[in-house]
Amino acid sequence: MSNDYLKRILTSRVYDVVRESPLEYAPLASARIGNRLLLKREDQLDVFSFKLRGAYNKMAHLSAEELQRGVIAASAGNHAQGVAYSAKRLGARAVIVMPETTPQVKIDGVRRHGGEVVLAGESFSDAYAHAVELEKAEGLTFVHPFDDPDVIAGQGTVGMEILHQHPGPIHAIFVPIGGGGLIAGVAAYVKQLRPEIKVIGVQTEDSAAMALSVAAKERLNLPDVGLFSDGTAVKQVGAETFRLAQQYVDDYVLVDTDAVCAAIKDVFQDTRSVVEPAGALAMAGAMRYAQQHGLQHQTLIAITSGANMNFDRLRFVAERAEVGLAREAVFALTIPEQRGSFLRLTDALGNRSVTEFNYRISDAEQAHVFVGLQIHSEAEIAELQQHFVDQGFPTQDLTHNEMAKTHIRYMVGGRSPLAEHEQLYRFEFPERPGALRKFLSSMSPEWNISLFHYRNQGDDYGRVLIGLQVPPSDNAALQKFLDVVGYPSWDETDNPAFKLFL
Repeated sequence: MSNDYLKRILTSRVYDVVRESPLEYAPLASARIGNRLLLKREDQLDVFSFKLRGAYNKMAHLSAEELQRGVIAASAGNHAQGVAYSAKRLGARAVIVMPETTPQVKIDGVRRHGGEVVLAGESFSDAYAHAVELEKAEGLTFVHPFDDPDVIAGQGTVGMEILHQHPGPIHAIFVPIGGGGLIAGVAAYVKQLRPEIKVIGVQTEDSAAMALSVAAKERLNLPDVGLFSDGTAVKQVGAETFRLAQQYVDDYVLVDTDAVCAAIKDVFQDTRSVVEPAGALAMAGAMRYAQQHGLQHQTLIAITSGANMNFDRLRFVAERAEVGLAREAVFALTIPEQRGSFLRLTDALGNRSVTEFNYRISDAEQAHVFVGLQIHSEAEIAELQQHFVDQGFPTQDLTHNEMAKTHIRYMVGGRSPLAEHEQLYRFEFPERPGALRKFLSSMSPEWNISLFHYRNQGDDYGRVLIGLQVPPSDNAALQKFLDVVGYPSWDETDNPAFKLFL
């Protein structure tokens, strides 16, 4: 079967529609990590993603009769555009089933390439189920986004190009993972021809289906996945991609949202191109891996897999990149509520650049101040925290506290004596009309909303912080309500940022 993949990749049909993407040196990022970092620019393909390779290769291998009947796919993003583009080139009908929550820009992208868009359900799973029904009803051929040998072989041409473009020593190739099609194809090719090269998968900490499945030695179906890197937000990897990953992938790196935002900025500074979160994932993994393993003077290659970025999302990326690059630290400092305290605090801050400073009176004895400071390395965070404590200011590090960075920094305002039995939850709402109404209409009329914070971040989902006044006797009913609503949620009632500032 493995030799079969070598043959499939070498005889793939992707070059009917794809030109070899560049392998570019990233000088600024390389200098920062002390290694030679090269970017495989899959974001420069016609649909701004590597997905075109697998989709076209699969469809180019269909019979004339199958093409005449048409193809169908379920996708909310890059695979959809790859299938639509390929169908247009091959003169075939393409039906793309997308969730009703899909942003208009992605729907327009599919239609621009001649695809017929069918909107069904609220999630990819709903869209997939509807696509399977249409496949049978209309006699269409299903083009899977990752779990298909021809799709995997098409993506494997990325690995073939890398070895052709860089015949010299390579320490590791970093590959983003969603369903696993790209890494399965790249690894199947690279490890058979150059087994000394490490193939390392990169996933976000909240969408690590492949890494967790490999560790468990079975394919897991995750209940929820984080949506920031939407191109890799897959709950269950493919059966064939899992098999190949088990056989060929050397290691996995998990990164958080801040690291991905920092990598988007890194790619921009080196190339003046804006990649999507999934497109920056491999860069983030390479930076993290080099730091963790103390690598020096090695050649590392990161695949920038796509550039279908929603422009409005850049505001959020810019805000969080500084933390991801270890350029900003965020603290909660406690100072005496008395004259002269602020002056003492500014003396303790010294000449360091302040990126944020939030305060509101809420207590007669103590004041809690939300402070952001410019730093140059992660090591400075603990040093700064100890410095403030030594100056007589109890301090909590909030640099990696998701709720503090997304919500609290915009809400500093003190506690309310009216918020009895308050429980705090952080939610991800679908970014569409009716999402809040569904939430409120499902909620018990006996419960009161005591706090609400939402900012449009340009994502496909809204980040919402809600305080609910729920008596302890209703805790079971609260859990049932959360299950019925079905929005991803996190209990933040014991979060120190909440206790200090709200």
